[in-house]
Amino acid sequence: MGNARKEKIQFNTPSNIYVVKNGCPVTYPPHWHNAAEFTIILKDGCRYRVSDTFYELKKGDVLLIWPHQIHETVSIPDNAALFVQFSSAIIENSLDLVSISRFLYDCHYISASKEPELAKYITQKILEIKKIHELSDPLSETQCKLCIYDILLKIGNHVLAEAKKETSDDLVSRKRSWKYIHAACNYIMENSSDNITQSEVAKEIGLSTYYFSKLFKQHMNMSFPAYLANIRVRSAASLLLDESISITECAFQAGFQSTTAFNKVFHDITGYSPREYRKLYKQ
Repeated sequence: MGNARKEKIQFNTPSNIYVVKNGCPVTYPPHWHNAAEFTIILKDGCRYRVSDTFYELKKGDVLLIWPHQIHETVSIPDNAALFVQFSSAIIENSLDLVSISRFLYDCHYISASKEPELAKYITQKILEIKKIHELSDPLSETQCKLCIYDILLKIGNHVLAEAKKETSDDLVSRKRSWKYIHAACNYIMENSSDNITQSEVAKEIGLSTYYFSKLFKQHMNMSFPAYLANIRVRSAASLLLDESISITECAFQAGFQSTTAFNKVFHDITGYSPREYRKLYKQ
């Protein structure tokens, strides 16, 4: 991840949700964290960078940063934005969301001029989360999480609609294909710690290995091995936060068959070795 530094977010409530209270910093260097971060733009002239893409946002726009993504606040006016951060576990605990994460994580910018209803909806929900936090209601954790899931559901429907526009299949065929993909992702999530194979998953959902491989890559924009590796790395990253578990145990519990493979794949995906990743969390 180059020179970007890891930001460790300490959630001070059981909900694993944080709302900025005193305005966003007007500039902030490249960094990344395990949380998702959704920002609503309150004034024109907000400049951000996500990975290698530069965004100049206007009032009403929304910026979406997903877990582990490098981002930078290049420059924004005072009190021009408001953001909410929430634990990646909120996404990872929903198999529906995990199954479409490839599309979610590519969506960073919601334009108020092109997608006014979606941008307005997300803005209103984030303002609602802020209000709930300030009131400290006994049921605030559940209320905040419901708002986050409402936002994720809206974004999920949006990215799926956009993805379907890019396929030439008819509507019935697309729905059938997504049913297979969803079933496959659910099975992978539930069994990723086992030594599962592509042919095993294909058989489980009732497809040939060849057709499943083709369909999976078409819809997920990555191969089955790459998707499985990402799921296992995400699981291993969570395990690494517990220092009572050795790195070798983390590898095998996440589903890797050797520490050599684990070290290579983990570094390829995160940019850090497992040992470096654990040290970063301790900083």
